[in-house]
Amino acid sequence: MAPSPSSTRESLNWYAPLWPVLTAGLAGILGVIGLALGSGADGRMTSWIVLLIAGATGLVAWHVAEQIGARAPAAEAATRPAHEDAPPYASLINALPDPVLVIAAHEPDDLTGRRFVLVNDAARETFRIQYDAGLLVTAIRDPEVLEAVDEALFGGLNAEAVYEMRGAQERVLRAIAKPLGVAPDGARLALLVLRDETDIRRSERTRADFLANASHELRTPLASLSGFIETLRGHARADEGARDKFLGIMQAQADRMARLIDDLLSLSRIELNEHIAPDGEADLAAAVMDVVDGVGPLLRERGVRLATDLPCRGEAMVAGDRDQIIQVVQNLVDNAIKYTPSGQTVHLSLRAGLSAESAAAARDPAASRMSLLTPDHGQDLYAALRVTDSGVGLARETLPRLTERFYRVEGQKSGERHGTGLGLAIVKHIMNRHRGGLTVESVLGEGAAFTAYFPMLRATTPEPAEPAGSVVTKLS
Repeated sequence: MAPSPSSTRESLNWYAPLWPVLTAGLAGILGVIGLALGSGADGRMTSWIVLLIAGATGLVAWHVAEQIGARAPAAEAATRPAHEDAPPYASLINALPDPVLVIAAHEPDDLTGRRFVLVNDAARETFRIQYDAGLLVTAIRDPEVLEAVDEALFGGLNAEAVYEMRGAQERVLRAIAKPLGVAPDGARLALLVLRDETDIRRSERTRADFLANASHELRTPLASLSGFIETLRGHARADEGARDKFLGIMQAQADRMARLIDDLLSLSRIELNEHIAPDGEADLAAAVMDVVDGVGPLLRERGVRLATDLPCRGEAMVAGDRDQIIQVVQNLVDNAIKYTPSGQTVHLSLRAGLSAESAAAARDPAASRMSLLTPDHGQDLYAALRVTDSGVGLARETLPRLTERFYRVEGQKSGERHGTGLGLAIVKHIMNRHRGGLTVESVLGEGAAFTAYFPMLRATTPEPAEPAGSVVTKLS
């Protein structure tokens, strides 16, 4: 008597008839891994060993599949949560770091008939799949990837496509589809493997951007240095006053190039790891106070006051890289001081325990406002740092370009304290890495306010400490 579906699942599970084709696909994957282990005799030997093991596994699976009865209906599988009645080979495919899906389909014209019948843990995490089987379009909607799957299913061809996952943290995956033959029920099968190429693409883009930006931005100060050197070697050689003046300008240009290179290198390093969330923790209130303590000389030089409103230490614990968090605070405070006229005040406030909506909400109804960065997935609680200057403000049309590299608002140059035009770009990329957000509000003639909000590590109960409170610092 043929076993019932329930007894079949108890012995293995309803995937048993697919073992031959699934293990054949896994043999291909293992073969590729083996080939990648090295070249030469050792590498080829490793590849053949891996292939032989995979082939032996396939033969055993075929034998077992012939001994097992019918499988459960596909409709039941589509509603069964992932990992329920996991087959014995689940640990093998779940150990693979790349997302792996087995696709089944009967008719080429039935566009909604493409179903995934097996997924590994990496695929569940990447595409947020909750079931062992379901419609393919519920997980992947990219036309190029779906076309590659169709070529493998109905054309019997190996196919590839580039899958770009949009969002605040972009990912680039290479989709590789391979035919797996026909299942016992007549469905055509294909193996879909997605390899993460985000790091490779980021490295290539970062190198190209660095070279383009460096060559473009360094051209002007280098030309200036070359011109002054030529002048000093000529008629100004004996003019002591002109020599001192030109040497001062040359020193300023050299300093500008040094700052530019430092900022470009910093931005490049941030972009390389932008898709990897930091795993540390930091006290945002303490980081802000460290920056406040360090800007004293700049406040005295500019004749600007700094008013702070901070919570107690320990009340704004955030998940992040402390050095990069200080870099965000430093850039925002430096910008505010730089654009605030002498005798005016920069306001700095920090609020913890806010929702994403509250952290990004407008404070001034009359202000032009824009979100420069919005996190993909809202956390429960955020800590929001708001830095407000008393400058001339920003026009609405300039807001979208504020975080572009080297963008300067026309008519709002930084005067004697020249910047590189990379500060806000660095802030945006750091906030993106920290899965946070960044907004700007401005009223022409009244100043601008930037808000950077970080996801909190946890709801903390701080130890008793003296609150930072509201402080106005005037350094003259």
